[in-house]
Amino acid sequence: MKRSSGVRLCATAAVSALSLALVTGCGGEESKDSGNGSGKDAGKPAAQALSAAELKKLIITQGDVPGHKVGAVEGGVPDKSKVTADDAKCEPVLRAFTGIAPGDPAAHTSRMATEQKKDPTDDATSPEDLANGKFEDALGKSMDLDVTVVTLASYDGDGAEQGLKAVSDAVKACAGGFSGEQAGEKGKFTKVAEEKSSGTGDASVAFTGTNDAGKDGVLPLHAEVVRHGNTLAVYTTINIGAMMSKKAYTVSAPVVKAQAAKLK
Repeated sequence: MKRSSGVRLCATAAVSALSLALVTGCGGEESKDSGNGSGKDAGKPAAQALSAAELKKLIITQGDVPGHKVGAVEGGVPDKSKVTADDAKCEPVLRAFTGIAPGDPAAHTSRMATEQKKDPTDDATSPEDLANGKFEDALGKSMDLDVTVVTLASYDGDGAEQGLKAVSDAVKACAGGFSGEQAGEKGKFTKVAEEKSSGTGDASVAFTGTNDAGKDGVLPLHAEVVRHGNTLAVYTTINIGAMMSKKAYTVSAPVVKAQAAKLK
């Protein structure tokens, strides 16, 4: 089934969250502060950036998130030079959706957490099910799971505060939507809106990008960026099954909780 360019952009923006085989085969309030540098530790000397090795010890791993499989990011997080917006001020938002940390971190690392559920297609394999459409419904339910990419990035000086501010500013500036491109795949978000954030860290901003994909309807993609001292945690969650059924979903709370606990 051919999907619209809007669906493909959402899928491509989430390439670090789901394999393309899965995607192509299927048919607010601020927390503590909004990333403007006025958090509880504003004015204190910034710590030196953590190394990549130190970040790898802090990022979630298998066993940290109940009910989730945690491992490497499928396909890898793309290079930021390959993720661009028609309006440069919107790039922090688009890049967050692809798991890319804002600004120029001294070090970064990423992991992917996939919610584990029983596959409903196991119960819809008879000829009768195939004939009456139950298998298609079960297929949609099998993809009703949160897939979250987590990126930790560490910065020198006030880099983390400035990075979070860039995302927060972009959410507001790009509320009316923007066009973007990743590795040659183009599409358009019709609006960007701030959402209630998790309340973790020193400052944070959560937001959704909405893509009106014509016959495919409205497709939301959710992200949150949280500052823990001079480290930023970038979360991007996609749920293809929820998109298909128009079911609401958000950034995965269990993943955020588990990662925040490791950063305390």
